[in-house]
Amino acid sequence: MNRRRGLNGWMLGVLAAGLISLSGQAQADRPLVMLIETSALMPQARIEGDHVLEGLHLDLGLALGRRLGRELVARPVPRKRLAEALQRGEGDLLCDYQRDWLPGAFAWSRPFLPDQALLITTAGVAPLPNLRALSGQPVGTVRGYVYPEVSSALRAGFVRDDAPDAVVNLQKLELGRVRHALTGRRVLEYQQRMGGFSLALHPPLVVSEVLAQCALSPSSPVSLAALNAAIHALVADGELNRLLARYR
Repeated sequence: MNRRRGLNGWMLGVLAAGLISLSGQAQADRPLVMLIETSALMPQARIEGDHVLEGLHLDLGLALGRRLGRELVARPVPRKRLAEALQRGEGDLLCDYQRDWLPGAFAWSRPFLPDQALLITTAGVAPLPNLRALSGQPVGTVRGYVYPEVSSALRAGFVRDDAPDAVVNLQKLELGRVRHALTGRRVLEYQQRMGGFSLALHPPLVVSEVLAQCALSPSSPVSLAALNAAIHALVADGELNRLLARYR
């Protein structure tokens, strides 16, 4: 009887070890799921339904996936649900963000993805000498976006005029609904190059230099050290610059 019990215990132990091994292998083999906000537009992403078709975010995810030895699945998620989805493990990774923009206990990569936050003014009005001169004037912004440098400089004088996305924000400026707008250099230059925005502007004021990061879900199978190593290689061999050059 004791021998049988011992044998049964041994078999249960082997079975449990096998299940743990299979579970670990499944984690090691599963794709890397990258979250991309549904309101993203080119050059960040072009999304149709549940599919991310092209854009910088997809290219970046594919490049990181290759270096991490994983296939990539790009999953569109509404902006308001990004933090929740990442926390719940619906995705492993979210890139082109900063800590200030996304609440939650996430592991953050090294800063690496460059952009500039710009204040642009139509050439039909006098240029602004500095950011403080914007105080009290409506300025085009994107709903749900935070502008910490502008909020800090203007406080109550920061008068937002929200658009649903970055392209509509530029269109409002072109239609004369606002005289000033806050935008990213990446978006502005892409829209100008593609003919989507042709309004004459004063030279833009650089509000801030941005080096965006990637946030890792607590349940991501990829460690922060592995992600940072992949990012380091992406930067060091020039692949990141080549990706960015596609959308300038």
